[in-house]
Amino acid sequence: MPQDENITSLSIVDTGRALASGELTALEATEAHLERIARLQPEINCFIASEPDTARTAAENVDRTISNGGYQGGLQGVPLAHKDVFFRTNVPVTSGMRVLDAPVPFTATLIDRLDSAGAVNLGRLNLDEFAGLGKNEHFGRCVNPWSADHISGGSSSGPGVAVAARVACGAIGSDAGGSIRMPAAMCGVVGLKPTFGLVSRYGNVHTTWSVDCLGPLTRTVEDCAIVLQAIAGQDPEDPTTAEIRVPDYRASLTGRLDGLKIGRAVGTPFDTVDSEVTSAIAEALIVLRDLGAEIIDVTIPNIAELNDLQQVLTKAERATIYSRALRDRPEDVSFTARSVLYEGFLIPATRYLEAVSLRGALLEEHLAAVHGQVDVLITPVIATPVPAIAEIETADADELERTFTGSAACVRFASYLGIPGMSVPCGFTSNGLPTAFQLLGPPFSESRLFRIGHAYQQATTWHTMAPPI
Repeated sequence: MPQDENITSLSIVDTGRALASGELTALEATEAHLERIARLQPEINCFIASEPDTARTAAENVDRTISNGGYQGGLQGVPLAHKDVFFRTNVPVTSGMRVLDAPVPFTATLIDRLDSAGAVNLGRLNLDEFAGLGKNEHFGRCVNPWSADHISGGSSSGPGVAVAARVACGAIGSDAGGSIRMPAAMCGVVGLKPTFGLVSRYGNVHTTWSVDCLGPLTRTVEDCAIVLQAIAGQDPEDPTTAEIRVPDYRASLTGRLDGLKIGRAVGTPFDTVDSEVTSAIAEALIVLRDLGAEIIDVTIPNIAELNDLQQVLTKAERATIYSRALRDRPEDVSFTARSVLYEGFLIPATRYLEAVSLRGALLEEHLAAVHGQVDVLITPVIATPVPAIAEIETADADELERTFTGSAACVRFASYLGIPGMSVPCGFTSNGLPTAFQLLGPPFSESRLFRIGHAYQQATTWHTMAPPI
């Protein structure tokens, strides 16, 4: 195989092809990524802890299996890394906090499934401590590889940065209100929040019980489908997982969109999205129409209420989950995180129970109003070009709220409803940073999102562009 940088530029699909042909070994792929991590980590700070010895051992085991005729494809031998929220036996998990620092006694179902698929785990990735801008007051800022002057998004900042910077072929993040989709958009990679209940959450650190989802960040939609294939499906250890048959996600990647109806979200809050973002999405819609899709304008009912109810659930549940940490070790919780958590204590129990009880009826209303007309909805992911760090740090509270809430309004409602959402890169704004569109579908329609996203990537080249780092 050629130079290390050529190895780290390979997608999951291309890495698999090189492994299958014998052009590349799993250890060579792992060593190339470890070398790049060692070189770039001081600059981008996307790892809380890389794990080179464990990764090398896993890669050597894969190579022995392949040499004995046991190549199975998929993720076998592919170097991945994961947001530091997943349990692994005798390894500490931080979830970006100082209050979590002890080794854990078992391994998360998701990590078990990736291990069984033969993936190589490079280490544990940085994340926000509840905030969503890529800054961690304990472990440092996770730096956007497109521009050190701009934020990387959160809370899955480490996965977004790691995949964009080519220090991992793919990564797993978590999303309770945009925490996969927003860093994916800001870093120029694909990010999927699956349907609630599709991927087991057993053995990961919860930030909420009701809306948190685990999903992949990758460089291509096809890669995203491969990772989801490995981690999706019912888990008896997690009673929130659904009893469904997991389809062959790659089988849906046809390259054409004939007969599909795509709804362009219009009205509030999308009528206040920055013109550069709307222009990029308008150009993407032209591509999708040329691929055979019909484009229809759609208004989402009650979107402000849906976003508000998502905040009620997440704030109340976070405050409950971390109340002991706030009481026993407040000095180990950052000021920003404490501010976020304390808001949850102000939510009345009646309001929380209302948010829980309304979900079913509001989902039915959404499906009738939106997916009674279209197969998939397309929206922005972030409402503005990626903000500069200086803009965020000098903004007053009202300005910061407007900046963050404007983008959050595009993604939070999907978390409340439990529907799948995927961020797909679709260009760059004038500041040189990526922008993206979001595809949303009814529950368990991931195959449909993959079909559209893959067809778009077959017709465009945004996903092939690498940051200058």
